[in-house]
Amino acid sequence: MRPPRTFIIAVLLAALASVSACGKDDDSGAAAGDPNQPAASTLLPAAAAKMRAVKSAAFDITTDGDTGALPIKSAKGEIDNTGTAKGTATLEQVGMPIELSFVAKDGFVYVNGLTGGWQKIPLAQAAALYDPTAILDPAKGIGAVLASAQGTTKGMETLDGSQHYVVDATFDGAAMAGLVPGVTGDVQGTVWIGASDSLVRQLRFAVPGDGKGTVTIRFSDFDKPVDVDVPAV
Repeated sequence: MRPPRTFIIAVLLAALASVSACGKDDDSGAAAGDPNQPAASTLLPAAAAKMRAVKSAAFDITTDGDTGALPIKSAKGEIDNTGTAKGTATLEQVGMPIELSFVAKDGFVYVNGLTGGWQKIPLAQAAALYDPTAILDPAKGIGAVLASAQGTTKGMETLDGSQHYVVDATFDGAAMAGLVPGVTGDVQGTVWIGASDSLVRQLRFAVPGDGKGTVTIRFSDFDKPVDVDVPAV
């Protein structure tokens, strides 16, 4: 059972354990140096509402520096709120990189790269460690985590050709636990929120625990259908 555990924690769980990371600073009510920019107390609830309505998205995870016990080094793919997903990931075990492909559909997760062929894992079994449908679940997914966050608007940046508010924030540990079982304590990070649409397109946060590095997650292609071909096993 080690391969399924590694996959679920490193790809799906990290993909959105990550998504829930940011900070619990007192909101000053405005961006540093610009009182005309919206307060984080306005931006974060608006982003929560928009992300609760998202049906699907593409994600791209990268790491930088020492990530401690977190095995994921990078991952990218697509996922929807029914649990359908596909993508690739690079993990590290005992100092060695492992390249994986994954597909999730109709109650099963398929993984290629652990044994030289595709493995079929029941989603119910994987959900004992992490339920991928929780990622976009309005009640316990990223929207719920954003709704519990507090922070401070730091300014604006251009991302993917459009303007985004940059918010330093903290996501509440109890809210994160609903998304990622076993997570305790608040996590500090930064979230980029679209100025025109309130969608979250990037999150960056420090690795919890013994790691000294950072994880960055970027989102794109909101509400585009996720079409997958189920592998033959």
